[in-house]
Amino acid sequence: MDTYLELPVAPVGFLDRERIVARRGFNRWLVPPAALAIHLCIGMVYGLSVFWLPLSRAIGIAKPLACSADVSLLAELTTKSCDWRVSSLVWIFTIAIVALGMSAALWGGWLERAGPRKAGVVAALCWSGGLLVAAGGVYVPQLWLLWLGGGVLGGIGLGLGYISPVSTLIKWFPDRRGMATGMAIMGFGGGAMIGAPLANMLITHFRSETEVGVWQTLAVLAAGYLLFMLGGAFGYRVPPEGWAPAGWTPPPASGRAMITHGQVHLKDAPRTPQFWLVWAVLCLNVSAGIGVISMASPMLQEIFGGRLIGHPDIAFTALEPGQRAAVAAIAAGFTGLLSLFNIGGRFFWAALSDRIGRKTTYFVFFLLGIVLYALAPWAAHYGSKALFVGFFCAILSMYGGGFATVPAYLADLFGTAFVGAIHGRLLTAWSVAGLIGPLLVTYIREAEIAAGVSRDAVYDVTMYVLAGLLVLGLIANAAIRPVAARWFMPAAALDALQAGRSRATVAATSPETASPIGPTAILAWLAVGVPIAWGVWITLAKALVLFE
Repeated sequence: MDTYLELPVAPVGFLDRERIVARRGFNRWLVPPAALAIHLCIGMVYGLSVFWLPLSRAIGIAKPLACSADVSLLAELTTKSCDWRVSSLVWIFTIAIVALGMSAALWGGWLERAGPRKAGVVAALCWSGGLLVAAGGVYVPQLWLLWLGGGVLGGIGLGLGYISPVSTLIKWFPDRRGMATGMAIMGFGGGAMIGAPLANMLITHFRSETEVGVWQTLAVLAAGYLLFMLGGAFGYRVPPEGWAPAGWTPPPASGRAMITHGQVHLKDAPRTPQFWLVWAVLCLNVSAGIGVISMASPMLQEIFGGRLIGHPDIAFTALEPGQRAAVAAIAAGFTGLLSLFNIGGRFFWAALSDRIGRKTTYFVFFLLGIVLYALAPWAAHYGSKALFVGFFCAILSMYGGGFATVPAYLADLFGTAFVGAIHGRLLTAWSVAGLIGPLLVTYIREAEIAAGVSRDAVYDVTMYVLAGLLVLGLIANAAIRPVAARWFMPAAALDALQAGRSRATVAATSPETASPIGPTAILAWLAVGVPIAWGVWITLAKALVLFE
């Protein structure tokens, strides 16, 4: 039997990395639900749009008390005399996504040293604290507090929470890297699926003749998220240095699989062409997908118009108010369906990448995506709602799959020693894509409308442009090669790094003595599985409207 060698250690803090080195018999299947607990909370950033309309009448209550047309953005940030514009509120989401990428890049190295528990606790405090600050901004009311709380402070929580489990999961599951990260990152895609309907229920509960119910909802969510995220953070454990699953041996070096046996230091990774090629791959894939997400509901409504409610002769612009409401309800079902495929794709594609390789997986994303984007205008003009919806469900599955597969891609290329921090720096690609995608789709649409293009054809050029982005991504992915050996850390430096990270060591490969299915594991998975099941049920109920 292999044994742990217990070494005398200096006292360490409760949140420190040394405190959470797993003991013999720890069940590695407890780590994914801990990661899911955090990702399901921070994933609510995709559901913040449920607050925009209520917030746009936070002062007027019954109806918006519009500001004068010449009011500046600076004045709107501090005004208490008129309601905020939806376009100004949407900046909360944009700031949060930019802060996510920046914070992940800035503090990814600290996370590797401090460990996932400390990073998870800080993420919980920032995300929940940001929501509380935003609640105060609604109560005061001051828009700049919403930007600061929900955008800046919440965005820092997003960045740290997003990358907190990546390195740990990859080290616990060297045999299933893609599946492990896919399980966790699918939670980020599912956060809005749970949080958005919950927020709607809370807003309805707290709404009154003098309140729109938003600040109370934000406060309740902040408290709930804090508890849930802290539970996840305290559930994190890291494997001892040298640990591996029983009976598993690293695969032999293979140019096809591109799995390195060396370790690249954080400071050297951005100096390699592979880092920037993967950066481009992620940025281009996300730019195309996030552009669709940002305009999914109006896109379906404008393209199909009356055909969605059995009136193929009525264009979108000719719909009556009641008909528009019915069309909007169907479009909401479309958005929900995309959300489900976004979530499912994160697990499916990441798990599949363990079998076919990361590079091949991204080839599938780009080749299939190019075809689907190019055929989307044909499906729209052909009048096939089923084909059009099917195309975009597949596209969104690959959008989510790209997020979930990229951490394993990085581990294959650069090793696992700094993969969390390298992943953090790579997420700046998400920040850039969060600006490129929505702006590209929005401005092309406006230009087409200004040029007199009919609403059912207004997205044709957009689809071809997005296909072009994927062509560039295909080229970038094709150019990725194994990292040159000159970038690998010397053995002495690697030994020193491992000794500094953990004072608990393992003599050799230790067997996994805990069953994947035990009482504790079942309870942990139920804690995250029940909310996910509830969110899926709510989403499917809304999506059924598409097929009525």
